[in-house]
Amino acid sequence: MDNVLTDLKTENNFAFGKLYRDNYGKISRFVQNNSGNQADAEDLFQEAMMVLVEKLRQDNFQLTASIDTYVYAICKNLWFKKLRNTNFQLSIDDMQSLEFQDAINDSIEAEKTYSEKLKGYLLKITDHCNRLIHDMFFKEKAIEQIQKDYGYSTRHNAQNQKHKCVEQIRKVKEKEDILKKNSSLG
Repeated sequence: MDNVLTDLKTENNFAFGKLYRDNYGKISRFVQNNSGNQADAEDLFQEAMMVLVEKLRQDNFQLTASIDTYVYAICKNLWFKKLRNTNFQLSIDDMQSLEFQDAINDSIEAEKTYSEKLKGYLLKITDHCNRLIHDMFFKEKAIEQIQKDYGYSTRHNAQNQKHKCVEQIRKVKEKEDILKKNSSLG
């Protein structure tokens, strides 16, 4: 993934070609299922690449979802914006506006898979719990293996620790939900 990002930042045509091969079919189907045609899909994909390049140029840019999810969310956001406003033309000023960036970020957040959201939460809990949850849910290690790997004296202790770590994730999620709710009210 880092290689793709590096290649995209340097505007490497191979990286854009890969993005096109991996995503264009899905984008085209989406556009055609939502009042568009093939030409609209091509234009939309080009605009999305412009938005992506603009985002990549920002010093504080951090990919918070898979690149495919990111591209799809940008396309979806741009397409719905076009449908709402038939005179909508994307300009560099639009791409750099805070409102536009917030709308793109909201779209990306909405398109994230459960797994991508979970990985984001894992970054906000203790390292120990991050490793434990990763081993249990991503590597699918049995509780007995966790007990052995982490040196818990009993299976019950391992399950107890798992519960505490899941609880950390739940609290992070609740905190983020409250922040989102408050920011949408303000």
